[in-house]
Amino acid sequence: MNQKPSILIFGYGNPGRQDDGLGAAFIERMEQWVADNKWSNIALDTNYQLNIEDAEQIAAYELVYFVDATIEPIEQFSLTKVEPSDAKVEFTMHAVSPAFVLDLCRKIFNKTPETWLLHLKGYEWEFEEKLSNAAKANLEAALVYFQHYLSEKLNN
Repeated sequence: MNQKPSILIFGYGNPGRQDDGLGAAFIERMEQWVADNKWSNIALDTNYQLNIEDAEQIAAYELVYFVDATIEPIEQFSLTKVEPSDAKVEFTMHAVSPAFVLDLCRKIFNKTPETWLLHLKGYEWEFEEKLSNAAKANLEAALVYFQHYLSEKLNN
């Protein structure tokens, strides 16, 4: 049997800003799925935003999935490959991008784990700790897709 890759799934966003909490909600739901399936090679983490220090954390894994809310014009969710980029840090909702963290990991630790970004479509961003109904539906759709996708990847 093939050895399974070490995987980190890292959700980020602010649960106190409605749909910006989709990344954290995704991780919370994945915790039970990982436990139920006894996936010992999958680590889960969450934070309000990505930081430059996260480059050290991802260096320990072969496969990294970042999960975040987006206002971009996508359907319910999208999964895209992340390539290293040394673009300047932007002062937006999140301090640094997954591409920037991956680039730091490559430069500092000489490691470039296969990295993906799962964007979940959000709609409401007010100061309230509650996902909108549309965001909840997107979360459910993304969970169904991602759990099937990851199961296939790990069972092959």
